[in-house]
Order: sequence, then C-alpha cells, then structure tokens
Amino acid sequence: MSLTLGLPVARFLHTLDIVAKKGKHLSYSWNGLFNQAIDVGWVDSLEKIPSCAEQLEAFMSRFGRMQDTMADKLFPRWLLALAEVPGSQIETLNRAERLGVLTSTERWLEMRNLRNRLVHEYMTDPAKFVEDLVLAKEYSLMLIETFNRLRQDAMTRMGHKKESLPEELNLPEQIKDRYHEEN
Repeated sequence: MSLTLGLPVARFLHTLDIVAKKGKHLSYSWNGLFNQAIDVGWVDSLEKIPSCAEQLEAFMSRFGRMQDTMADKLFPRWLLALAEVPGSQIETLNRAERLGVLTSTERWLEMRNLRNRLVHEYMTDPAKFVEDLVLAKEYSLMLIETFNRLRQDAMTRMGHKKESLPEELNLPEQIKDRYHEEN
C-alpha cells in the first residue's frame, strides 16, 4: 500500500518542482516586460522592435505554460497525493477551491480564456490587446500565489518539511512592496 501512495506523492513533488521553475521564469519575464509602459503605441511598435516582441512572446509563453501545467498536471497530482480521485478539470479546480488552494475557480477559468485570447487573437485589436496584457499581469500574480498556497498545503495537510519542497515563489519585484501594503 505504501508503494501505491508513494508514487502519487513523488509525482506531485516532482511536478511542484517543475512549476516552481516555471514560476521563477514567469516572474523574470514579468519584471522585464512590465518594466516599460505598455500602451497602444508600444503594441504598434512591436514589429519595429524585435527585442520587445521577444519579451512579449516569452511572457505569454511562460504565462500559458505555468497555467497549463498547474491545471493539467499539478492539481490532479496533488489530489492523487491526498488519496483523492481527480475528476474533470472543472471538478479538480472546484476541489482546489474548496480546499483553499485556489481562490476562485471562476477567476481561473477567466484566466484560461484570457490565455486563449492572447494566443489566438494576437494583436488583432491593439487597444484590446493592451487590456488583456494588463489582465495577464494581474493573473500572473494569481498563479504565483496559488503555487505558494499549494506549497503551504503540502506542508500543513501532507506533512512535508519545508526543506524538502521548492522555495516559495517571490512576487515580481515591481509590485512586492505595493502588494504587501495592500495585504
């Protein structure tokens, strides 16, 4: 029986480590991209400034990959490690919300729709694209906070030692002080 429970826990911890790395990369891209004024003029200039376009692509890719990995792999593996059977993605998200790891399934699904818009409706309307980037900026923080809550859950509910888990993810540098003042 311990072998059966051992594999799900090992997979969860391995995936938690992968997501921690993705979160560090997302934070790095967040800092680089949002260290500049993002407006319609900036979006219009992307064709002329490849370095900005690359920063944007890196952020969007990391935002989508972290979100996908958490929803498709981390949450289900966490539930399996808790000896629960994950259901559909919406059921898994609802369970994560009930257990206090996810603040809102509805916001997560909004974030998912945003990710799809960013990828599939890439800059067809520069003003709307700027609005979506502002939303992605905020939703990135939700990803980092959700990772940190899941890490904390691994310590409190599952009994893992802090030293055996990846480090807590830091909020991107630009908003750290503002965020701590508000919370």
